[in-house]
Amino acid sequence: MSFQTEFKTLFEQSLAQYCQTRYLTPQQLSKTQWYQFIAQVSQQAILQKSQKNRPLTDVRHVNYLSMEFLVGRLLGNNLQNLEVYDFITQQVKQYGAELVDILEQETDPALGNGGLGRLAACYLDSMASLAQPATGYGLHYQYGLFKQSFSEQGKQKEQGDAWGRDFYPQQQHHLDFTQQVGFGGEVKLISHDKYAWKPEWIVNGEAFDLAVVGYKGIQQPLRLWQGYSETSFDLSKFDEGEYLFAEEKVIDASKLTKVLYPNDNHQNGKALRLMQQYFHCACSVADIIKRHLAQGRKLEQLAEYEVIQLNDTHPAIAIPELMRVLLDDYDFSWQQAWQICSQTFAYTNHTLLPEALEQWDQNLLASLLPRHFMIIDRINNELYHQVKAHFSDEEFSDIWQQTAVLFGYRVRMANLCVVGSFAVNGVAKIHSDLVVSDLFPAYARLFKDRFYNVTNGITPRRWIRQANPQLSALLDKHIKGDWTKDLSLLQQIEKFAKNEKFQTAYAQIKQANKQRLADKIKQELGLEVDTQAIFDVQIKRFHEYKRQQLNLLNIIATYQELKANPNQDVVPRVFIFAGKAAPGYFMAKQIIHAINCVADVINNDPDMKGKLQVVFLPDYRVSLAEIIIPAADVSEQISLAGKEASGTGNMKLALNGAITLGTLDGANVEIADYVGNENVIIFGHTVESIKQELKAGYEPMRYYQQDKVLAQAIDSLANGTFSKGDTTTFEMLVKELLTKDSFCTLADFASYRQAQQKIANFYQNRTAWIEATILNTARLGAFSSDRSIKDYQTQIWKK
Repeated sequence: MSFQTEFKTLFEQSLAQYCQTRYLTPQQLSKTQWYQFIAQVSQQAILQKSQKNRPLTDVRHVNYLSMEFLVGRLLGNNLQNLEVYDFITQQVKQYGAELVDILEQETDPALGNGGLGRLAACYLDSMASLAQPATGYGLHYQYGLFKQSFSEQGKQKEQGDAWGRDFYPQQQHHLDFTQQVGFGGEVKLISHDKYAWKPEWIVNGEAFDLAVVGYKGIQQPLRLWQGYSETSFDLSKFDEGEYLFAEEKVIDASKLTKVLYPNDNHQNGKALRLMQQYFHCACSVADIIKRHLAQGRKLEQLAEYEVIQLNDTHPAIAIPELMRVLLDDYDFSWQQAWQICSQTFAYTNHTLLPEALEQWDQNLLASLLPRHFMIIDRINNELYHQVKAHFSDEEFSDIWQQTAVLFGYRVRMANLCVVGSFAVNGVAKIHSDLVVSDLFPAYARLFKDRFYNVTNGITPRRWIRQANPQLSALLDKHIKGDWTKDLSLLQQIEKFAKNEKFQTAYAQIKQANKQRLADKIKQELGLEVDTQAIFDVQIKRFHEYKRQQLNLLNIIATYQELKANPNQDVVPRVFIFAGKAAPGYFMAKQIIHAINCVADVINNDPDMKGKLQVVFLPDYRVSLAEIIIPAADVSEQISLAGKEASGTGNMKLALNGAITLGTLDGANVEIADYVGNENVIIFGHTVESIKQELKAGYEPMRYYQQDKVLAQAIDSLANGTFSKGDTTTFEMLVKELLTKDSFCTLADFASYRQAQQKIANFYQNRTAWIEATILNTARLGAFSSDRSIKDYQTQIWKK
């Protein structure tokens, strides 16, 4: 019996039972009830299918440690991967319901922030689809980063993003997988080189599993840890009248998984974040060891069967945690423990920004994790002797300053990751080259065979099949083979790039997606946008290096140009933004405020009708991205060259037929290589030229003084044009641009303006534009996360 037949029987029987217990007919079920029912029946189907489809057994099990997993709504994706989406669509339709409306009842699990978390989710999807045995390990946050809205003045407002973790129907609570995690306390010497750590307090971690369903049915867990305390109530304190302190331990334990990345611009926030990271790692390492031993294997064999992939530096404390367990709990010698540990961990670097390379105050780490600090100190001492032996006396001082794990009373977590891992990889070719040449040059000399490149990828199941069903249907019609599993098959549509019938169909799909986004904008903002205009999209976390401020300055300059020349011919534009700024990041929040103020002026200026509009959609999340990405005409990837590690939004947008407008940064370089320079618009300084500019002494004021268009745009921010006459509103943003401009926005402004004009000219030649968009879809199959995982398998995890 086929799975589809089994599922049909399961669905019908379960629906009858579900309705019977509620005294309802299927026609009477609400959208919420339909969602709950389909979620339940899909979980049963996942278990059935997973029993028939098993992961590989002759490869290492991957333990993917990440503080973020931005999985998005799971139900629709699971139904697609189970190949029952169409069946359920037909079933609910006969009862007067629409599956797309039912799926809208699901909230986005708030388990991540941006690209890091979405990449982790894509990789779990691909590992399941490729039968690579894996477990994702994260935290079961009660609140996401925050729910974003805007004040009447256009400022970002943050409120708790309570996504409903306690009632999420697609998770399984494992009470039997509880782990204990200690903090504080003291370390005692028991005998020579043997220590015992007695923590001051204990927090328990409970496991919640989300099933990650791969294409055609293999499922593997995303295991999320939630903190709690066994001491539920301190009766003595209550009896003594200390009512507020009676549940203190319970409250403290729950804080660990209360909020995704608590604000750390104060000492309590820093302590809580470090505790979060250790809680995550301690629970995960304990679970890995428990599973390994349960399979009848020895700990000496851990690296043979398991690999722990660190997704950035946030889980770096897992390295000394595994050492602690091996040394203190299982009595391994230092040499034995280090050999196991250093062959188990692999580290993915995601940033070249010095401020983003995590460092901890050593006193804070020593007070919260005293045994771990001792282990890190010894790792540092062992490294000292290794560096001393490898480099000349003349070089040593400079090399040691670069490579030390403990330096200047700081614990440098990126250095710990490099020293404690057998493999270090960047996430795009240019980024990986810069990791070796600029970020870790001394390590590259010390550990010559440790550095790799694995360019990021995105899952086509989510980002084409689910997000863009009309395009998927067109691809199904013209491609032989299953492109969903092998994205390189997209090459087959290249021969249709000049075909008039195919172009028409492709263009109609884009237009339908633009209308869908326009409807969303009208619903969210009450603004009607011109769907014949260029939809120019910049959707990403707000950060100065991503340079939303460059986009803003061009919008202002365009507005001023149109006001000065009202009769000029113009290609209509709708500039679309979405993204959040970290609560403590003042300058990023200033940029958001400025965009909203500029949008308010432009959108209410009757002279701009049919010419220029600006849209900022609040609360960017996966489900919103699934609407924006298929509708985009232009993909803004305008970070300063050498600052964006890779990006994945650039891949999603290009595969869905958006033209990349970008710098030679991150994966933009590889996108341009694949699609051809004639099918992207590249501008701005290169890594090499910006280094020269900075070395010569970058002076942003010089660009301001030499470029009248730029000066007028900045002046309008300063003089209150967009802030109702208040000249202080954007004072700090203007000051940053004119005196510091850390990411060379002004240096690239003129080139960016020229690139925007190229976009306008290109868009007017509709045949050439559509051909280019088709070629972007056809030629970018290499950016599948399946390919990325295969690269990890062959380059890193096989070792």
